[in-house]
Amino acid sequence: MCRNIHTLHNFEPAASSEEVHAAALQYVRKIAGTTKPSKANQEVFDRAVHEIAHITQHLLDDLVAVTPPKNREVEAAKARERAIRSGRYAAPAA
Repeated sequence: MCRNIHTLHNFEPAASSEEVHAAALQYVRKIAGTTKPSKANQEVFDRAVHEIAHITQHLLDDLVAVTPPKNREVEAAKARERAIRSGRYAAPAA
């Protein structure tokens, strides 16, 4: 489940609120052990996602970077290349 949480700090452009929310949702799903809470737990589940997203945004806003921001597209290309080299994914057809 948590494989979908990616580093959000020190990227250009900065992480969007949607990315922060997605990371918070994945975190809460992992901790709760479910991807879809019961009706009885929906409210507390949603509140946890909201609060974690809120504090995560504060964290990202307050962190100080000592290196230049990374380019999202360049980093995604590097990750794809690593995956292909490792054999997890096939190279794209030419």
